Amino acid sequence: MVFTQRFKKRLKLKSKREIAQMRESGRLVAQCFALLEENIKPGISLRELDHLVEHYIIGYGAKPLYKGYEGSAGDHPPFPGVICASVNHEICHGLPDDRVLKEGDIVGIDIGLRYKEYCGDACVTFPVGRVSPKVQRLLDIGKECLHVGVEAAQNGAYLHDIGSAINDYADTQGVSVVHEWGGHGIGRELHESPSVSHIRQSTRGPRLQPGMVFTIEPMINYGTHEWYLLPDGWTVITADGELSVQFEHTVVITPNGPEILTKL
Repeated sequence: MVFTQRFKKRLKLKSKREIAQMRESGRLVAQCFALLEENIKPGISLRELDHLVEHYIIGYGAKPLYKGYEGSAGDHPPFPGVICASVNHEICHGLPDDRVLKEGDIVGIDIGLRYKEYCGDACVTFPVGRVSPKVQRLLDIGKECLHVGVEAAQNGAYLHDIGSAINDYADTQGVSVVHEWGGHGIGRELHESPSVSHIRQSTRGPRLQPGMVFTIEPMINYGTHEWYLLPDGWTVITADGELSVQFEHTVVITPNGPEILTKL
C-alpha cells in the first residue's frame, strides 16, 4: 500500500535478527503472489481473489494488514478487503469487490501482512489471459522501473537516487511516473520512515546504509501522471483514463547492495 506522509520519527535501522524475521514475512507475501498467478484468469472475481489470499495468510498464522485500515490519519473509510485490486486505469488502492476479470485486463494486486511481529508488503500487476502488445509493453516497462529503482538503492548512495533512476528510465520510454504516491519504510509497522519518492527531487536525501528497510513501488501510467480519487475514498484512477501498472518490493540495504525481501 503506497504512502505519502513526510515522516517526523527518526529512522530505525533493522538488526540482523529483525531482517531475518522480515525475510520470513516477505517470503510469505511472495508465496501469496505465486498462488494468485495460478488463479488470475478470465471469469474470476476480485472478491474471490481476496478470499483466496485471506485464507492463505491466516492459514500461516499471519495477519492481513489492509482489512479495516483507515489510513495513517484515520481519515479514510475502513478498507473492505485483504488485498488492493486495481484494474486497468486504476493506479492503486482498488477495492476487491464483485467485479469479474475479463480477457485482456490487467490487475494490480497489493498485499500487506504481519508475520511474527514484522510486516511484508509488495505489489504485482498481472495480465488476465492474453493481453495486447500495448498492454504488455507497459507491464514490461513497469517491471523495469522497479528493477532500476532497486538497483539504485546501493549502500552509500542517496535515497533520492532511487526516484531519479526510475524517472530517468520512464522518460526514455515515453511514460509517466505518478508523483504523489511513494514507498515507505517498513518493519514492525507497515508504514515507517523514510518516505521514498519515485520521481526526481531537488535534493539527494539521506545516505542509504545497511539496516534500512523500505518499499519501492513505482506507479507507471501510459498517459499523464495526474490522478483522481474516487468517491469510495480509496481508489485512485488516472486522470485521462489511460492504463496504469504498479510493481513493488520490500528491500533491505546491505553492505553488498540491496536485497529484495519479497522475492520468492
